[in-house]
Amino acid sequence: MKKWAVAFAAILLLLSGCSDKETVKEQGKKEKTVNKAEKKEDEKQGTPYFYPLTGIGSETKTDGRAVAVMINNHPKARPQSGLNKADIVYEVLAEGDITRFLAVFQSEKPENIGPVRSARNYYIDLAKGLNALYIAHGWSEEAKKILTANYIDNINGMVYDGTLFKRSSTRKAPHNSYITYEKVLKGAEQKKYSMEKSPPSFKFLSEEQGKKVTGEEAKSVKISYSKGGISDSSFEYDAALGKYKRYSGGEQTVDLDTNDPILLNNIFIIEANHQVIDSVGRRDIDFKSGGKAYLLQMGKVNEVEWANKNGQIVPIKDGVEVPLVQGKTWVNVVPASPGLQQSVSFNLK
Repeated sequence: MKKWAVAFAAILLLLSGCSDKETVKEQGKKEKTVNKAEKKEDEKQGTPYFYPLTGIGSETKTDGRAVAVMINNHPKARPQSGLNKADIVYEVLAEGDITRFLAVFQSEKPENIGPVRSARNYYIDLAKGLNALYIAHGWSEEAKKILTANYIDNINGMVYDGTLFKRSSTRKAPHNSYITYEKVLKGAEQKKYSMEKSPPSFKFLSEEQGKKVTGEEAKSVKISYSKGGISDSSFEYDAALGKYKRYSGGEQTVDLDTNDPILLNNIFIIEANHQVIDSVGRRDIDFKSGGKAYLLQMGKVNEVEWANKNGQIVPIKDGVEVPLVQGKTWVNVVPASPGLQQSVSFNLK
């Protein structure tokens, strides 16, 4: 009997061991399944690529050179074409109290862009900092020297008027020069410019972080460039869209060809030293020294500073670069005299 009892106990012990092994194996399978599910969920939440000038994610590669185009902002040039597709727009005084735009395209490629206007040296530096192909029609004397010395890859309407650039019959010169994105690429091919290298990336908040931006309330902002107000611009925050709408001369800024509005996620307003250098009112602007700035995001404003980081104009707080909200950015540059406090007004009705 004792022998049978010992044998029976051994069988139970063996069966128990097998059961434990099966349990461990099943647990292992479950853990692997859970891990795979978690991995798939992580892949849904993030994307493998993102656009360097907007921070917006993409399932496909986002490589490609930026194109920076000088766009006219004279009242006779409004509304413009293509601005709604720009990743970032720099608005800077060109001469007198008229501003001009440097519109930078990388994530989107508009069919038509313009009216295209003439080059200035400080716009060239902004484009250079983004490794962009620079497009203009005309130039100041200083800008001509820079461009003809091949400081930056460029295509100019002074050389390609009537070929790559076309004149609109609905507007008068100098407010009627346009170029298509197809012609930009054709010009780059003719001049053997590479269009592969992407611009350096700005820093961006995650989507979740972007929803939690803090600061003083700023539902609207107005930037004044002169007493006459010919180039004054304003932005209003649309809480339902989570974006800013732009206005100029009391009219909302929309695309001429599609009537689509300009919608923005970051409004970056900086002050920089301006120096008038000729009788026409052309300027030299210091984009190297840094200075005071405002950064508007999600209906909030924060006082920051700006710095030139390897050619990029970026917001800085306590010595650290401030991330942008994912999306499109508009940069307004005002003269250090009279400065931000005199040139910028918040929450006006």
